[in-house]
Amino acid sequence: MIELYTWGTPNGRKVSIMLEECGLAYNVHKINIGAGEQLAPDYLAINPNGKIPSIVDPDGLPDEKTGKPIAMMESGAILIYLSAKTGKFPPKTDRDKYEVLQWLMFQMGHVGPMFGQVHHFVRYAKEQVPYAIERYIREKDRLYGVLDKRLGEAEYLAGEYSIADIATYPWVARHEWHKTDLNTYPNVKRWFDAIGARLAVKRGMAVPA
Repeated sequence: MIELYTWGTPNGRKVSIMLEECGLAYNVHKINIGAGEQLAPDYLAINPNGKIPSIVDPDGLPDEKTGKPIAMMESGAILIYLSAKTGKFPPKTDRDKYEVLQWLMFQMGHVGPMFGQVHHFVRYAKEQVPYAIERYIREKDRLYGVLDKRLGEAEYLAGEYSIADIATYPWVARHEWHKTDLNTYPNVKRWFDAIGARLAVKRGMAVPA
């Protein structure tokens, strides 16, 4: 039974979607990031960066010296780990592997950070900062253009459904938060609707309940 430490954010939902897609049993531990629970000493022992999500897998790769089960932080790394553990969504060739990894890194390095900045400055900042809002919305729109172009060439980001799609979907699911009309990006909308129809995705997006 995998222990999942999460909250209702796009990064958290990446992992719950993946766990559902893989058919793995897991316990959910809610880490209320608004209340600062991610900074509690017990949680920092699992994730020294003090972020969610994290997992502990009692059945996976125990430490050779201590016997402690593996604890994983960073959502992208967790997706890679769960794919390797279960053999789900394996790239068929080395070229396919790097196709998946480059689009996963695109999400980790660009989509998540930039969309997150839009969310902060549009929804949460204590004062409106026009320069920041304009800067991050412009970059968000550029990234949607990259996604739309790619999804006009392929059904999914890496050709076939993969962890790159699982990582990106929860961020696009907040398109209303970052003031994006998906009808402006028809290829993204087609992809978004197809992924959102998957039962495992629906279950994973509902975590934590």
